[in-house]
Amino acid sequence: MADHRLFVRDLTVAYRRVPAIHHVGLEIACGHCVGLLGPNGAGKTSFLKALVGLLPLETGSVELHGHPGKAGRNAIAYLPQRRQVDWDFPITVRGLVEMGRYQALGPWRRFGEQDRRAVEHSLAEMELANLSERQISALSGGQQQRAFLARSLAQEAHVFLLDEPFTGLDRPSQQVLVQIIHKLASSGHLVIASHHDLKSVPDLFDEVIFLNGELIAYGPTATVFNKQNVERTFGTPPFAGEGSRHGW
Repeated sequence: MADHRLFVRDLTVAYRRVPAIHHVGLEIACGHCVGLLGPNGAGKTSFLKALVGLLPLETGSVELHGHPGKAGRNAIAYLPQRRQVDWDFPITVRGLVEMGRYQALGPWRRFGEQDRRAVEHSLAEMELANLSERQISALSGGQQQRAFLARSLAQEAHVFLLDEPFTGLDRPSQQVLVQIIHKLASSGHLVIASHHDLKSVPDLFDEVIFLNGELIAYGPTATVFNKQNVERTFGTPPFAGEGSRHGW
């Protein structure tokens, strides 16, 4: 999977003919954990939804390892912000993860041993095996995020798109989730996560995308995450203490 690449070419998404993001072009190799940075209203959620096909494209294309359209999007999983999920829906963790297999089953194949193994593997990888029969409403915020990651892993996704995954999590839950997404990246997957806390960016992501309606900058965190790009994206200097921490 480390040889897989996500190609985003001339991507434009509009609402009622008003562009939310326009003419974004990127080439991202799998095996990285990428932070998607920008102010509120910058188009971060629209960008993630467009990559997985949840929004129509005005212009451009998305390809994963040379596979355009639906063939490529089947290997991309989107995890929405937690506040957008109905956590009262009556389903267990195992039931949620099994949903990740339905896409591969199609209309004729029945849930079989291969699917059960994939579910068990996904639960174990996300450290949820001991919680598999618990209702999702009874999980902590971090466990809920990991349950959706497990569903995506059971789907055999190569690319994981996370919309503000750390929002509302306490520090221990954040640390566990960080370890999980770093493990995914180190095993060859691509993780792209929108994020608003600039202080934690270098600890979380090895690459960053700066987005504000259009692509401002993209590249390794060590070179791209700097004062100039922060100011170009957010329109204001970094908050107090941030510049000195990073040598700005």
